[in-house]
Amino acid sequence: MGDLNVKLIKTKKEQNDFTRYLLEDLHALERMLEEDWFEKGQMHIGAEQEICLIDEHYKPACRAEEVLDKIQSDNYTTELAKFNVEVNLSPQPFKGSCFSDMAAELDWELEMLQKALKGTNLSYLTTGILPTLRKFDLGDDHITPLPRYYALMDAISRMRGQAQEIHIKGYDELNVKHDSAMLEACNTSFQVHLQVTPDDFVEKYNLAQFIAAPTLAISANSPMLFGKRLWHETRIALFQQSIDTRITSEHLRDRSPRVMFGNQWVKDSLLDIIKEDIVRFRPMLMTEHEGNYREMMDKEITPQLRALTIHNSTVYRWNRPCYGISPNGRPHLRIENRILPSGPTPLDEMANTAFWIGTMNAIGDHYPGIADRLDFSEVKSNFNNCAQTGLNTKIRWFSKDKISVGKIIKEELIPIAREGLAKNKVDTADIDKYLSVIEERSEAGQNGSVWALRSYAQLAKDSSKEEIALAITSSMVKNQKAGSPVHRWDLASLHDILKWHPSSILVEEFMTKDLFTVHKEDIIELVADIMDWQHIRFTPVEDKKGKLIGLVSMRMITRHLNKNRAETPGSTTVEDLMIKKLITISPENTIFDAMNLMREHKVGCLPVVKKRTLVGVVTEGNFLNITATLLKIINKSG
Repeated sequence: MGDLNVKLIKTKKEQNDFTRYLLEDLHALERMLEEDWFEKGQMHIGAEQEICLIDEHYKPACRAEEVLDKIQSDNYTTELAKFNVEVNLSPQPFKGSCFSDMAAELDWELEMLQKALKGTNLSYLTTGILPTLRKFDLGDDHITPLPRYYALMDAISRMRGQAQEIHIKGYDELNVKHDSAMLEACNTSFQVHLQVTPDDFVEKYNLAQFIAAPTLAISANSPMLFGKRLWHETRIALFQQSIDTRITSEHLRDRSPRVMFGNQWVKDSLLDIIKEDIVRFRPMLMTEHEGNYREMMDKEITPQLRALTIHNSTVYRWNRPCYGISPNGRPHLRIENRILPSGPTPLDEMANTAFWIGTMNAIGDHYPGIADRLDFSEVKSNFNNCAQTGLNTKIRWFSKDKISVGKIIKEELIPIAREGLAKNKVDTADIDKYLSVIEERSEAGQNGSVWALRSYAQLAKDSSKEEIALAITSSMVKNQKAGSPVHRWDLASLHDILKWHPSSILVEEFMTKDLFTVHKEDIIELVADIMDWQHIRFTPVEDKKGKLIGLVSMRMITRHLNKNRAETPGSTTVEDLMIKKLITISPENTIFDAMNLMREHKVGCLPVVKKRTLVGVVTEGNFLNITATLLKIINKSG
């Protein structure tokens, strides 16, 4: 998440002061580029691994601070949510055994994490989006309690001024409103950094945009959120929508989201991007002024460019330019690939890294002057389409007709990646090890998303959504520990749920969400038919704003019709019969809370309400489903 020493901009003076610092940093950057300050020798690669902490029930565990205290490592740091941590890997010279060295360091760091978790009920998982995440896990009380994170959430809320609505349509459809940008915390990634020279930046950055679509397609690993199957890489849509500060307007203005692919090819230099980000996006956070950059540079001291770095960290380009200072004191430039998801295994992640970096290093030899050969809108469309349908996508690739992205990866990009790694004298053993994973994955047509979606389809035949999320998550844990790449994984099954107890279930996880409701003015005959057609015993009554105002049961209707056989049809309305004094429950309550309420009040249905709005119902049938799940798990375990 970048520099933690920041605060929210609250006044116009603070806004203007920080903008002035930002412009001063821009001038310093321009001077460093003009005077050739930047490192141009051995280029390096690096990565950041984001990790989910989970409990013994495969649910998010909000104990990051406790875990980090046990690890006592400067390489580990916090993330936005208390259930995530991040480990920063050391930069490696882009040559020789760089990928196996990076993999060895990652394995060692994960082993350190595992040791820190020993004696607790926790484990970890690397995955783009944790399938068992619940909306409950994304409340403000689960924000890591550091000023930067609170400031970031406050800044987004101030700019947006309203709750965020998320709408993502894939196999299923998600429509959800949330009060804060914490939905962004669902996303975990494996962010790869490639150092480049200022002279090469324009070409390399445009090439990164060009290959973004196939890179995303082969590595996709995040098809599920809140039990729904959405995009093959749902992170792309979720990240953009969760922190979108644009305000809906009646006017047809073009506004860029802070999470963006880009709007055009880079033409002249790195400054094209920096200036566009300053023009398009107001600063969200501020930091203390670094001092007079002219005096620093006159003394040959490299400025930190803290204001520029802070602003850059709040504009989330999928390929993001980064500025840094090397151990030798000289500044350097990097392209940060934010496209790659976390997981499914460290081996898969390193294979994705080798594929992207190798392709980046050689594709310019095959497609020089890419900005003059392809329309940027086609490249952007390729990226969005691959995010939605992954390896099933056909994209524009120098032909009139669209071509399968899988065919492009197999026939063109894997050979180019091999060439690019050999070009920098990467060890043949590394090239073979990691690119063979991509070759086999491409041949099998199974990346993390395809595996999860195939598992979902198989489990859905006789399992609930709760069972599916548990089985997929527990299977991920098992397969990650085994270390086998995802294209070799068997599909998830209920047998994979080794540890589960219903006490961990929240109402929002097992309640019925697909509701059939009526209004108080409706005739009782309509309600009777709805219940008969849909095989339900209870029907909630809503007003026109979706607020719960009553409940009707089949027993009430049957009793009324038996007593009033001679009644004129249509003379009785829902308002005449409905229960108005309701026993309700919150989606954050536990399954035991629901059981106790129903037993105490002798009711067969609990409407689930959030801020007076109906979000689901709990009936005896929901408990029967959970009992069936337990029996199936016990039977398979035996």
